[in-house]
Amino acid sequence: MKYRNIFKWAGILLASGLAFYASDAFAQVTDLSGVAKQMTSTFGQLAQLITAIAYIAGMGFGMASILKFKAHKDNPTQIPIGTPIALLFVAAALLFLPSLFGIAGKTIFGQSGATGGVTGVSTF
Repeated sequence: MKYRNIFKWAGILLASGLAFYASDAFAQVTDLSGVAKQMTSTFGQLAQLITAIAYIAGMGFGMASILKFKAHKDNPTQIPIGTPIALLFVAAALLFLPSLFGIAGKTIFGQSGATGGVTGVSTF
């Protein structure tokens, strides 16, 4: 019963926090430049989100690869060697994904392209 009260209050606090946060989402945009500005800031935030998720997932896959290498060393018949190697390649791909955004942006848009990083949108 104690946990139900905690979950109930956590839900109420979360809902009230979201109610105050959602006020920016319903801001009135009156002209086309406002729409473009709002979409540009949204794409920058999306690039930051993808970058952060890629770094975190890459580190997670790297740690899983290390654990699988250890499991393969302990019992080679149970864990095939291809599993930790595949996890290592996935980790490397995810860790290099944000720099790949910069290269792809430069290829597609030329020198005027911008890339999203952990610190924000910056020109390259």
